[in-house]
Amino acid sequence: MCGLAGFFSARPVGEFGASVIESMVSLLRHRGPNSQGAWTDDNLGLALGHRRLAIVDLSPAGHQPMHSACGRYIVVFNGEIYNHLALRSQLRASGQAPSAWRGCSDTETLLAAFSAWGVETSLQLSVGMFAFALWDRQESTLVLARDRFGEKPLYYGFARGAGSDAGVVTGIGPVLFGSELKALAAHPDWRGTLAQGVLEDYLRFGAVVGESSIFQGVAKLPPGTMLTLSPEDVLAGRLPVPVRWWSAERVARAAKAGACLSEPEAAVEQTERALSNSVRARMLADVPLGAFLSGGIDSSLVVALMQRQAETPVRTFSVGFDDRRYDESGHAEAVAAHLGTEHMTLQATSQMALDLVPALPDLYDEPFADSSQLPTALISRLTREHVTVALSGDGGDELFGGYNRHVWVPRIWSKLSRLPLSSRRALGRVLKAIPPQAYDQLMHSLGRVLSARFRLRTFGEKLHKLAAVLESSSEQELFYGVASMNRAPSSLLADRRPLRGQDDLFPVLDGFNSVEWMLLMDTLRYMVDDVLVKVDRASMASSLEVRVPFLDPEVFATAWRIPTDIRLRDGTNKWVLRQVLYRHVPKVLIDRPKMGFAVPLDAWLRGPLRDWTEDLLSSASLAALPMLDAPAVRGLWEAHLRGRGHYAQQLWAVLQLLAWQRRWAPALA
Repeated sequence: MCGLAGFFSARPVGEFGASVIESMVSLLRHRGPNSQGAWTDDNLGLALGHRRLAIVDLSPAGHQPMHSACGRYIVVFNGEIYNHLALRSQLRASGQAPSAWRGCSDTETLLAAFSAWGVETSLQLSVGMFAFALWDRQESTLVLARDRFGEKPLYYGFARGAGSDAGVVTGIGPVLFGSELKALAAHPDWRGTLAQGVLEDYLRFGAVVGESSIFQGVAKLPPGTMLTLSPEDVLAGRLPVPVRWWSAERVARAAKAGACLSEPEAAVEQTERALSNSVRARMLADVPLGAFLSGGIDSSLVVALMQRQAETPVRTFSVGFDDRRYDESGHAEAVAAHLGTEHMTLQATSQMALDLVPALPDLYDEPFADSSQLPTALISRLTREHVTVALSGDGGDELFGGYNRHVWVPRIWSKLSRLPLSSRRALGRVLKAIPPQAYDQLMHSLGRVLSARFRLRTFGEKLHKLAAVLESSSEQELFYGVASMNRAPSSLLADRRPLRGQDDLFPVLDGFNSVEWMLLMDTLRYMVDDVLVKVDRASMASSLEVRVPFLDPEVFATAWRIPTDIRLRDGTNKWVLRQVLYRHVPKVLIDRPKMGFAVPLDAWLRGPLRDWTEDLLSSASLAALPMLDAPAVRGLWEAHLRGRGHYAQQLWAVLQLLAWQRRWAPALA
C-alpha cells in the first residue's frame, strides 16, 4: 500500500519540477513511510512521485517509480495484486516473462504484464485493489487507472479549475493527480476553488459523491476505469472521458443470466468456496498480518476463514467504548475465544474519539460526515501498533443484503402503495407527533420480550425517518429517502434550487428486481463514496493496509448468481453468510441486532463537543460559506439542543463542511 502523486504540463518545466514533485509526495508520507521516490521528464513537464509502504518484497527491488524491463513503461502504483504470482506463471508459460526478475514485487509483475498483454488486458486479468499512473514512452501517453470497486483513491484534474463541454472536461494549467487532494494542493499552480454544485448531495449523503470532488476541476477516477492522456490533450486543456474496463452492473447481469444458484445449500457452498479463496489470497504478505473483528457476521466470517487456513492463531483487533450502548467488544471477544485467535481490544474512551475530531479535515481532505470514521480511525491506530496489514469485513452488506432497508423497503412499499398519498402524509404527521426519545424508551421497555432481530437501538430516529419518506411515489424513491442522511438538503442552502432527481444518483436499471436494484445502488454509491473512503483514509492515516475479501470478482459474481429470495431468505439479512458462519461459530454468538460502528453523536454534540460546535456555527464561520442558509442551520442546532428531533447526523454534515472550510479556505467561484 502506498501513495502516489504527479503532474503533467506537456511543456518544459526546468529544474523546479523535481522539487515540486518532492513537495507533493512528501505530504503522503502516512500512506508510505518506508521510502520516497520520484521520476521527472523536464522537457515534457511530467513528474511521477511515490511513497512506499512495503508489504510484498521488502527489498529495494520494490522501490518506485519502477521501470519495466523492456524500458517502455514507468509506473507509480498504490495497492496490491493478489494473484501476481499466478500472473508470473502465465507470463513464463507463454514465454513472455522478463529474462530475469529483479525482485518479487507485484508492481514488477504488473509492468511485465503490461509489456506482454497491454494495459487493459492486464487489468482484466489482475485481482486486486489499486490505483496507478503509468507513463508509456512508446505512445507518449499517461494512463491513470483504478480498481474494480474503488478501494484505492485517485484524484485528477487541472490545477486552476475546469468546466465541461459535451462530456469532455476542459481546464487550465497542468494536470495534477494523486492519492489524496493534499498532494495536488502542494503544486504551485493549484487554485482550490469550492465546487458549490456538490454541496446539495454532500448534505444529503454526508460524503462528496460520484466522480466529483469538493474542488472545482478535480475529479475522482471512477472505479473500474482508465483514462489515457496525451501531451496534445494537456496542451489543449482537455481531459478525455475515462474508459470503463470493468463494470459491476455488467458483471451482475452476466451472473444473473448464467448458472443460477437457486438451491440454498449450493448457494452456501459456493459462497464459502469463493470467500475462502479470496481470504487465502489476501493473507499473502511479507509483513505481520491480522484482522478487524467486531463480532458481527462479516468480520467474524472473514476471521473464521482466516483461522481455518492459518497455521498459528490469527491476530484480531476490536474497539470498545465506555458507552455500553455502542460497545460490541464483548461480542468480538466471545467470537475470538471460540475461534482461538490472539485477540486485543482497545478500550477507547469517548475522549479518545473526541480528540480526533479536529484532525478530520486533514485526514479526509474533503468534508466527510460518516461518524463511524472515528472508531475506524481508532481501531486502525491500535491495529497498526501490532501488524501492517489487516483484513476487514466490508462489502458483505452490499453484496449479500445486510442493511435493514434491503428487507424493510419492499415490505413497507407493498403496504404503502395501497394507500393514497394523502393518507400516507397524514400517517407521517401522526408518527412525527411523538418525540423520537419516547419511541426509544418504548423500544427499551419492549426489549426483553422482542426477538433480537426486531430490537432497534435508534427506533425513534428510524420511525421519524419513515415518516419523512411516506410521501414517496415509488419504491425507488422510498429507497432514495431512507438511504439519505438528510432528505431535504436544500433546506440548509441559501439557494433553494429544485432538488436533483433521484435518477441522477440512482438510475433506473432494467432487468433487476427492487432488491437487486438496491443492492447494486448500495454497491455503486454508498460503498464507493462512503464505506471505502472511510476505511482507506482512516487506515492509511496510521500506515495500515486494509484488505477486503468480499470485494473479490469471484465473490461478487457468486453473490449475483444467488437470487435475492435466498440472499434474504425469510426476510433474514445475509441469510447465506449466516449459514456459512454457523459452520464455524455458534448461532448464539452471532444472532443479535445489527449495531454498526456507531458513536453517541447526539450526546457528544450537546455535551463535550458543544463548544466546538458553537464556534463552527458562529456568525463569522457561517459567513465564510455564504451558500449555507445560516438561520436554517442555527435553527437545526437549536432544535437539537432542545431535543426536538434527531438532527445529529444532519448537523455533523454541516459541521464537517465548516471545519473543512476553516482548514482549507477554498476560493469561492
